Amino acid sequence: MIALVDYRAGNLTSVRKALAAVGAPFYTPETPEALETAAAVIVPGVGHFSSTANLDESWRLAILGRLQAGAPLLGICVGMQWLFEGSEESPDVPGLGLLAGRCARLAGDPARQIKVPHVGWNALVPPTGTTSRLLAGVPEGAQVYFTHSYAAPVTDACVAATTHGETFAAAVERGKVFGVQFHPEKSSDVGLQILRNFLSVVGA
Repeated sequence: MIALVDYRAGNLTSVRKALAAVGAPFYTPETPEALETAAAVIVPGVGHFSSTANLDESWRLAILGRLQAGAPLLGICVGMQWLFEGSEESPDVPGLGLLAGRCARLAGDPARQIKVPHVGWNALVPPTGTTSRLLAGVPEGAQVYFTHSYAAPVTDACVAATTHGETFAAAVERGKVFGVQFHPEKSSDVGLQILRNFLSVVGA
């Protein structure tokens, strides 16, 4: 079973529907101890990075424990940003620190009508030579749905970038740590393919 973590950072309804659509068995743990048997962990979220503070030390240790036991971890939107060291949106709240770097606000460009928040469909562009289990079968330039003001830097963990005034990491992957800045649950067939790919990693 996949543990879908609820830390009061937005409605989980659409994520639950998407997981059901791809046949993923899941549950929402009420305590960190309920993660002990999870085959994988998904940390979604929308809104402000400060909401990740609800994942206190007991949750952090439980999630890290499952990862160390071999369970894949997927962060969605703010959940992906939480995989990094932190965000300038809430400098006093630490990220999980699994990936190097800090998230920063998109600059935007009113003169070119590039607005922040970045809301809508945009393309995924893998860095040259990149391979990704999470994006297997997803063509370069595939469109996915974003809604965010802050974004993660492009590092060696980046397996797909997107440009909205500036280029940022849209998907990251390192070992069994995965993250997407966009919302796969709102990204039609492409998003469902990405969730199926995550399921394949879980079953590997």
